[in-house]
Amino acid sequence: MTDALKNNKKLSAIIDSVSDVAGYIWQKGWAEKNAGNISVSLKDVINISDGECCGLPHRELPAAMENLSGTCFLVTGTGKRMRDISKSPMSNILIIRVDETGKGYNIIEPTECEILTTLRPTSELPSHLSIHSMNAERASKHRVVIHTHANELCALTQASEFCDEKVLNRILWGMHPETKVFIPAGVGFVPYLLPGSIAIAMATVEALRKHDVALWEKHGVFAIGDTLDNTFDIIDILAKSASIFFTCRAAGIEPEGLTDNQIDELGKLIF
Repeated sequence: MTDALKNNKKLSAIIDSVSDVAGYIWQKGWAEKNAGNISVSLKDVINISDGECCGLPHRELPAAMENLSGTCFLVTGTGKRMRDISKSPMSNILIIRVDETGKGYNIIEPTECEILTTLRPTSELPSHLSIHSMNAERASKHRVVIHTHANELCALTQASEFCDEKVLNRILWGMHPETKVFIPAGVGFVPYLLPGSIAIAMATVEALRKHDVALWEKHGVFAIGDTLDNTFDIIDILAKSASIFFTCRAAGIEPEGLTDNQIDELGKLIF
């Protein structure tokens, strides 16, 4: 890492948080092999001019994102394991800057050519940047995007009876009070589409316009938030609710869940 980036205390704190959260995800068992990815907007953390990008590696984006022009992002590398990101973050993540046209990006860090042959941004970059573009469009405070394969949430979308936003949210809110309190808008549902495609990126953005979490059918979960810890917590709470649901069913108990009135009452709490 260049000295300018090393001496950036805000960036160093974000890298430390990425390391911590990647470790949490691995410990949860939500990141088989290279599963999952993380991105963080560095809009208020790094300012780099167009001129400073001259000569740096450049890649095209599958779709233009003009409102991200000039913005830097920290993104995990494709094929990189969460357990390795946790132990050695700067060997497994990149810092990129969307160019002035919004049609491509420069790789700011790392700068070593031999590393760049094996370290590229996550294959889900179109989804991540599309979500960040939506957040920029609505001036949201959300700066973090996390995608992971939370077992319990993946399991819910394996049954067609649960592949419906209304049904999913009734189950998740009903299993534990904190779910309604901390995820009052519930989750959005994205029917199965090819991972890494523009189609799934656009569908995810639409789901996240009304929710902070989107469940991908038979795949995983995308969550957005203001900090890495808070974004992880959202997924953790939802996974806990799904786990309670399946634990009851495994014991031969059909869970009652909270009543509609109880859920509505929780929705009025302010924290």
